[in-house]
Amino acid sequence: MPSKYPAGTSDSVNNPVAIPPIKHSIRTAEQPKAEPTDSPLPQHVAIIMDGNGRWAEKRSLPRIEGHRQGVTSVRKATEHAARRNIKQLTLYCLSSENWRRPKAELDFLMLLLEQYMIEERTLLMRERIRPVMIGNRAGLPNSTLAAIDETVDMCRNNTGMRLCLAVNYGGRAEIVEATKTLAHQVAEGMLQPDEITEKSIEDHLETNGMPDPDLLIRTAGEMRLSNFLLWQMSYAEFWVTSDLWPDFTEKHLDQALTAFQSRERRFGGLSST
Repeated sequence: MPSKYPAGTSDSVNNPVAIPPIKHSIRTAEQPKAEPTDSPLPQHVAIIMDGNGRWAEKRSLPRIEGHRQGVTSVRKATEHAARRNIKQLTLYCLSSENWRRPKAELDFLMLLLEQYMIEERTLLMRERIRPVMIGNRAGLPNSTLAAIDETVDMCRNNTGMRLCLAVNYGGRAEIVEATKTLAHQVAEGMLQPDEITEKSIEDHLETNGMPDPDLLIRTAGEMRLSNFLLWQMSYAEFWVTSDLWPDFTEKHLDQALTAFQSRERRFGGLSST
């Protein structure tokens, strides 16, 4: 019987998409230590999970091992964010540009996402987490979409943190699609051009009804948005660590939250001090 897994991804393990158990070793992010504060936490945290491939290459492992280990960090971040009472966590799982990667790696990522959505149902229900997906569904495997849809439906009545998974997502494409919809409404006489506002655009984004991110976390030391939530990130605070995503722990998230609490958000205004 032929294997269901893509060629080049089994690497001497019995189950190529097995998600590893959580290891409790903690690495400290290379960030100055911020003092604890009673300031409000961010409502919406977004994370660009970068460095899976580099993590594997540093250990002379196939790149897919970095992705596999990265799932452990996803679990840690999700559970800890929920317990810190973050209202929404958005994870950049797969960008629309990532399709340029080798097919075997992409096939493995789809299988890993599918397995994650199935295996994490117990955690999602226990922590009352409500998952949703944004991104272009076209081109995603039917089995992956089915796993996502079934999990979303199972958790639809959960009242805890919203977990937004950005899969095959691109910020520019999202804005283009919203613009097309508005242009069609103008052409049909349903909308006048001077009636178009920021809210008009926001109402047609995939994130409609979600708060804008307050805090963006990025791993692997990169200092760019990578086409992620371009409209929504207007006033987000940035927190970057040089640590790679598979090494991300609850301690990193706590450091990012504490750093956020120490900042003054002026939204274009003047300092209150």
